Amino acid sequence: MRRSKSRGMVLLLSAAAAGALVLLAGLGVLDRADLAASDAWYQARESADGDIVLVGIDQRALEEIGPYEQWGRDIPAMALEALCQSPDCRPAVIGLDVLYVNETQPEADQWLAEAAGAYGNVVTGCAAYFQDGFVEQADGSFIRDRFAVTAFEAPYPALAEAAELGHINAMLDTDGVLRHHLLSLCLPDGREIPSMALAAADKFRAFHGLEPVERPPVDGHGFWYLPFCGRPGDFYESISVADLLSGAVPADYFAGKIVLIGPYAPGLRDSYVTPADRAQPMYGVEYQANAIQALLWGDYKREAGDGLQLAVLFLLLTAALAFFWRRSVGWSTAAWLLLCGLWLGLCRVFYEAGWVLHVLWVPAGATVLYVAALAANYIRTALERRKITSTFQRYVAPEIVRELLKEGKALELGGRQVEIAVLFVDVRGFTPMSELLEPAQVVEILNRYLTLISECIFRYGGTLDKFVGDAAMAFWGAPLPQEDFVMRAARAAMDMVRSSQALSEELTARYGTPVSFGVGVHVGEAVVGNIGSPRRMDYTAIGDTVNTAARLEANAPGGTVYISRAVADALGERIRTTYLGTVKLKGKKEGFEVLTLDDIFAEGRS
Repeated sequence: MRRSKSRGMVLLLSAAAAGALVLLAGLGVLDRADLAASDAWYQARESADGDIVLVGIDQRALEEIGPYEQWGRDIPAMALEALCQSPDCRPAVIGLDVLYVNETQPEADQWLAEAAGAYGNVVTGCAAYFQDGFVEQADGSFIRDRFAVTAFEAPYPALAEAAELGHINAMLDTDGVLRHHLLSLCLPDGREIPSMALAAADKFRAFHGLEPVERPPVDGHGFWYLPFCGRPGDFYESISVADLLSGAVPADYFAGKIVLIGPYAPGLRDSYVTPADRAQPMYGVEYQANAIQALLWGDYKREAGDGLQLAVLFLLLTAALAFFWRRSVGWSTAAWLLLCGLWLGLCRVFYEAGWVLHVLWVPAGATVLYVAALAANYIRTALERRKITSTFQRYVAPEIVRELLKEGKALELGGRQVEIAVLFVDVRGFTPMSELLEPAQVVEILNRYLTLISECIFRYGGTLDKFVGDAAMAFWGAPLPQEDFVMRAARAAMDMVRSSQALSEELTARYGTPVSFGVGVHVGEAVVGNIGSPRRMDYTAIGDTVNTAARLEANAPGGTVYISRAVADALGERIRTTYLGTVKLKGKKEGFEVLTLDDIFAEGRS
């Protein structure tokens, strides 16, 4: 019953701790760390198909052509013409990752529009501005929209009519990382504008006679998780706009490919932190290239719902803490490492299958519980050690206490049956002496005798069970197994008798009454353990072996050690004895063989 109750408490505690961690995860406490861990675990570098070429408005172009603010629209027009010199070598798609909003110079504006519309292969950038607000519905009602479009920047009319529009909005996550891609945006007038990546991918497949790309799964706001295949610089071949204008790169190099033209210089402020490499920003044109490649591959990932993951987290953490509780450091560490490793492996398997799980939730929760369990186990062990120390230091020698602590023996109510050697000793002649002395003198003499007895017991590794007046009980063979424990008991008995002689002579001289020890030793099985109630228990031995040793001591004259035949047989020729024959002991139906222990020959272990 107690064990079932204890297990129930552990499960209840585990569930409560797991629930608290699940609540923290659900509230987003781990979001930033989890997103960083997920980026590192999921975003893998892969080789692109080579169908996407970046043409950068880079530092070299700025140095050769001039500051970007001074560029006229004749420059992108000449770049488009350089790419589309003939129908035979034109690119499949040209993406202008630049906003050309207002009309500036009529001739240059018209030139760019004509170049963009020459082959119908140009996608030009546009952008929307969002805010969290309320949007009116067709029936006159209002709903809250976190991404309500408040403004839209389209290319100037001639360019908008000549080229296809593709929005170039890059929406950062709450941690400032560009991790998702807005597939399309809906304008207040009902128009739907695809992203530049989606428009370019569809045009590329149409150019090669293929169906449009399969649409990725999006959330309620139109975003989808983008698996980056390249890091900053992976798509860039150091082709500058200046190279197009100078003819340094032959036009047929771009034939049938997707060409993206966009800022590729720090001063143009078109770069973002991405999961591909959080240390190095990625230019917007590279972000578009990654999105296009993901759309062409169609290997989409869907972020699993938090509800199910929180439920799984609760179950795993509850089971983990229940296992950690009262386990050794080795087992707990192995289980913690196994759980974290299996979860990371499972996340990878699910990712390959198209699902994105929270990488850090389980390892972080398991780590917190692992550390907490270690701390709790340490505190509990320290308390148990203190309990063992305070309990057994009254009974056994310090080295025995240290062994008990090393073994980690817990103190629980109950006992076990073991073979032990039991010793009883009593002071003969003490009662007549005590009648002649003052109480303080009686206590002083008694303490000297009991100290002598204790030292003899502890000298040979015995367990001092109890003092009863001027008598004492001790045993060997418990709480820890001892080698040659019968000899230990015999040596302690002989030392008691011999050591008491000097003290007896002193007391005889002072009070005229001699005192001595009568000792009885027996060996056999007994029940040893904590006997009593949960609130008051004693570590003791009970059974017929104990009773027999007590009867032997009761019959032993002063200065004599009585032993049983079992003790004599166990010690064999290492002792000298005198056989007293069969003696009738109190409580025994039949006679009992008794011997006196006269001497010990062999050197026993202490």
